[in-house]
Amino acid sequence: MTDPDTPLLPLSGLQKAMIGIAMVAMGAGMSINFVVVAPLARKAGLTEIEVAGILTLSAAVYALLIPAWGRLADKFGRKRVMIFSLTAMGLTNMAFVFALNAALAGLVTGLTAFFTLVFVRIWFGLLSPGLQPAAMAAMTDATTPMTRAGGLGMLGACVSIGSILGPAGATVLAPFGALMPIWGTIVLNLTVAVILALVLPATRKRPKTATRPTPLAVRDPRVFPHLVFLFSYFIGIGIVQQTLSWFIEDRYQFADTAGRSAGEAVVLHTGIAFACFAAGMIVVQFGYVQPRRPDPRKILPLGLAIVAIGYVAADLFFPFWAVALSFLTVGGGAALAVPAANALGSLSVTREEQGAAAALLAAAPPSGFIFGPLIGATLYSFMPQLPLYVSAGLIGSLAIYALLVTSKRPLTPS
Repeated sequence: MTDPDTPLLPLSGLQKAMIGIAMVAMGAGMSINFVVVAPLARKAGLTEIEVAGILTLSAAVYALLIPAWGRLADKFGRKRVMIFSLTAMGLTNMAFVFALNAALAGLVTGLTAFFTLVFVRIWFGLLSPGLQPAAMAAMTDATTPMTRAGGLGMLGACVSIGSILGPAGATVLAPFGALMPIWGTIVLNLTVAVILALVLPATRKRPKTATRPTPLAVRDPRVFPHLVFLFSYFIGIGIVQQTLSWFIEDRYQFADTAGRSAGEAVVLHTGIAFACFAAGMIVVQFGYVQPRRPDPRKILPLGLAIVAIGYVAADLFFPFWAVALSFLTVGGGAALAVPAANALGSLSVTREEQGAAAALLAAAPPSGFIFGPLIGATLYSFMPQLPLYVSAGLIGSLAIYALLVTSKRPLTPS
């Protein structure tokens, strides 16, 4: 028998931290495309719908293959799959940069450019989904039932941090070229892969007597409402992330100067907006949520309402500093809403099932980003401001639901 209070395959604090950094690198490698690819692909002659279609198709393949890669991690070992996935993410993003450069240079045009970018980007969706299930499996084996939810929650938080810090990092690299932010995430992915190879222990077989917590069914009535809630939230976030660079480009009409091109200016200003988002998240998360640990039922509707107000303010006030301040507000609201929604989902099940619930809820962001970008691009084709207002309406509706329904539920299952 295996002692439930003893991890099956323990990891040191450094090793767990490196897995967390790998998840940050993954989030950055995925989200940087909304800052860089969206405006540059449009300059290469692709429509908004075509650009969103490229990223949406890749996200769909990625999400659908997560379970299969989880089985491969069980078969070949978590370390090997994590290293492979990070390396594949870096190399497929590199291939995508070369293909996008070819489209910008006019070497491929029209449908040829579109299908070339689709073909290259699909390999990202095919080869890189293994990191998340392998990391979660490694963390599951390295924790006990008492510490599992916290360990898995840390990995989910790292993905969120990476998804914001990646675009925010564009403000540093954009002055060196519009495509340099993607090269930055490529270097990060490959560097972290090398460090994981050195730091993580060699792949070991799990004890034959060990039992892994039974995964929760997607339709489990305790978790399903929280999963749908988070899925809807990330659709709203995806709508804005896909279209923000276009909104900034079309509103401010940047021109080429001696110091930088218009494309670099778009990437820089979009990166600044995301940097403000990240700053808002970090300040509220570590200045309020972590030290105070407020009741998630109370801060969830408040955080969602703040996000909705921030999106509306981004359109109502024209100066760019006002847009940056709006996204600082959005980041603060997200720091309240997302951890609260995840906590309520995990707390809806018994202590022994909280790790499985956390793993299930982690599927919400990539699933939401299957639909959000395409919806956002469609809305943008009708009116540039429409994505902001539709997302605000969706997230505002979630705030009302959280206030009237979620806040009335007990924190723990009866």
